[in-house]
Amino acid sequence: MADLNLGTRRVSVLSLSMDLFGAKMEIHPVIIRDRDGVTLVDTGMPGQFSQLRAALEQAGVALTDLRRVILTHQDVDHIGGLPDLLREGPTNLKVWAHAADRPYIEGVKPLLKADPQRTRQMLSHMPPALRAQVESMFVHLPSGRVDVELTDDEVLSVGGGTRVIYTPGHTPGHVSLFVESEKTLITGDAMLIKDGELQGPNPTNTPDMAQAILSLTKLANLPVQTVVCYHGGVYQGNPQARLAYLAAHA
Repeated sequence: MADLNLGTRRVSVLSLSMDLFGAKMEIHPVIIRDRDGVTLVDTGMPGQFSQLRAALEQAGVALTDLRRVILTHQDVDHIGGLPDLLREGPTNLKVWAHAADRPYIEGVKPLLKADPQRTRQMLSHMPPALRAQVESMFVHLPSGRVDVELTDDEVLSVGGGTRVIYTPGHTPGHVSLFVESEKTLITGDAMLIKDGELQGPNPTNTPDMAQAILSLTKLANLPVQTVVCYHGGVYQGNPQARLAYLAAHA
């Protein structure tokens, strides 16, 4: 659990880790501070809420400081903490997400990458210890409400002005966020960092790679100084040049 200081006034990157299927997975929710409270971007896996709360407290943020949650998309590792936040967070907490992912987040439709029938088939071939972990995360899927629908290119009154960039492909309603005053791009899973280098999305978990690559071109024209990926953390090694390269060569 860490608060990765970017040297900005408003943006902090949290680090949550867990052993998933025998391997360590680290993910990075983000907090954006304002005078009226704090915005949390993505909420971690099911079962990580106590770790999320501790990471927030380490960054100087209490649950009562939260004013809104922005979900970059519907995947279980991004919405896993939402039910706990809605239950234990402030009563006026608002949840923001894109309309295309809203029915999945609210449980109207099953999460695209966590189909119950597929999960049951997986469970039948797993050893008992691993089966218990999968059941805890993928059988009883998290869900919650969405209060505000995000739209492409709107500027939110968050962090001194945060632009919503609709970046579908990884999911139909995936969004990235550009905190303009900090020149910080929060990519969700539209990009990742692997071996210290900024990459496009993971093809294995991206149903529409053609659309995801088109989405990269929308990010290449931004005056970015820092990129934050949910998988990989912080990238500051000439991100504009790297984004341009990926958009041209994806």
